[in-house]
Amino acid sequence: MGKNLTKRSEDYSKWYNELVVKADLAENSGVRGCMVIKPYGYAIWEKMQAGLDKMFKDTGHQNAYFPLFIPKSYLSKEASHVEGFAKECAVVTHYRLKNAEDGSGIVVDEDAKLEEELIVRPTSETIIWDTYRKWIQSYRDLPLLINQWANVVRWEMRTRLFLRTAEFLWQEGHTAHATEAEAIAEAETILDVYATFAEEHMGVPVIRGTKTPGERFAGAVETYCIEAMMQDGKALQAGTSHFLGQNFAKAFDVTFDNKEGQQEYVWATSWGVSTRLMGALIMTHSDDNGLVLPPRLAPIQVVIVPIYRGEEQLEAIRQAVTPVVKRLRDLDISVKFDDRDTHKPGFKFNEYELKGVPVRLAVGPRDLENGTVEVARRDTLQKEVVAMEGIENHIKELLGDIQQQIFQKAEAFREAHITEVDTYEEFKAVIKGKGGFVSAHWDGTPETEERIKEETKATIRCIPLDPKPDPGSCVRTGKPSPYRVLFAKAY
Repeated sequence: MGKNLTKRSEDYSKWYNELVVKADLAENSGVRGCMVIKPYGYAIWEKMQAGLDKMFKDTGHQNAYFPLFIPKSYLSKEASHVEGFAKECAVVTHYRLKNAEDGSGIVVDEDAKLEEELIVRPTSETIIWDTYRKWIQSYRDLPLLINQWANVVRWEMRTRLFLRTAEFLWQEGHTAHATEAEAIAEAETILDVYATFAEEHMGVPVIRGTKTPGERFAGAVETYCIEAMMQDGKALQAGTSHFLGQNFAKAFDVTFDNKEGQQEYVWATSWGVSTRLMGALIMTHSDDNGLVLPPRLAPIQVVIVPIYRGEEQLEAIRQAVTPVVKRLRDLDISVKFDDRDTHKPGFKFNEYELKGVPVRLAVGPRDLENGTVEVARRDTLQKEVVAMEGIENHIKELLGDIQQQIFQKAEAFREAHITEVDTYEEFKAVIKGKGGFVSAHWDGTPETEERIKEETKATIRCIPLDPKPDPGSCVRTGKPSPYRVLFAKAY
């Protein structure tokens, strides 16, 4: 199965698209730009949800749910916000259908026009801040730390499964605070949560930073981000956390009585990651044979494939591995014993290799005689023969090693693709050739940022957090620059 994939070196984009479909993660739907997430892909997303949800709750956040539809007037209240999303909004104008008089089918009932159009949420700041006005009266109501797991719609014209779809799944946090310092600390805390999840669960190394004013979230005072490097040398924004200042509080009149009895506007944050993380996971680790999944997110961590002839041999293998399966599950390791008689072992090996199952065990009659089992790890494709007795402890260690090794491999790739340049000729050569992150000086102006983007298709991915002083000259204009920023072509 995996051998039919286009090689990454031949056509990286085609390889990615084929892998998403062939590994049973997702497929295009009958709705243009929208995807169907299949059970195996959704199982990975559920593990992402569970990991992140625990981290949110451990930092004091609670889950809630807000409406899918937002009155159009709400978006008008924060000018930069509506400007940022206006071109991506899906609009509901009518609330009823009827049969066409000529019998040609269903048509919109023109008499059922909404008094005010509804926007299918592209993000929920406006509806949430309208709600918070009712919830927040006093400093005793703060901080308000709310997260929502939901779907959103942004009407994309050019789509790709997981990376950019008209509808996608995500979580969005929205918090309110009594002071500016508390809100900034919240945005930075969530940035740490995202970075920790990316590195420790996904095995994806990330760079933490802030966005330039031109790349900030619409309506934000500051946008914090984590940026990851894909195997084709392009960057991918893996998560953002925004300090919103008092912009939304003022737009929706969300005030509170402080301890002195004076009325103030609250300070706000919002933050989110989406099913785009699935794209990051695939493109960071996978190879020409298929998916490579980190054990912490793999729906199946261990698969056992019996090698047998006849029901008697299969039953003997089943009896031998049943205690192994139980002991693995007691260690909270997900395991599958694949005794399907509709597919041969070679087919199963290819299938689980394509699906990125971290560890595969093969057991045949000779293994039963010797008390052994063949163990194959997906990340390196290495095989070894191990004693069946006590194998669960070996597998537990192996899964931990795989988790660590795929992170270290991705980190080494990322480090090898950070290039420091001082001239525009070097800059253009690296962007066009090697790719990756280019560390270069920038004069801080949006005009230069836009000019570089137009000329090279590279954007400023982030200003690294706490950039060390490194005075120099902008690669494009020669004007003074206090420190380097990271450029890259990006998804």
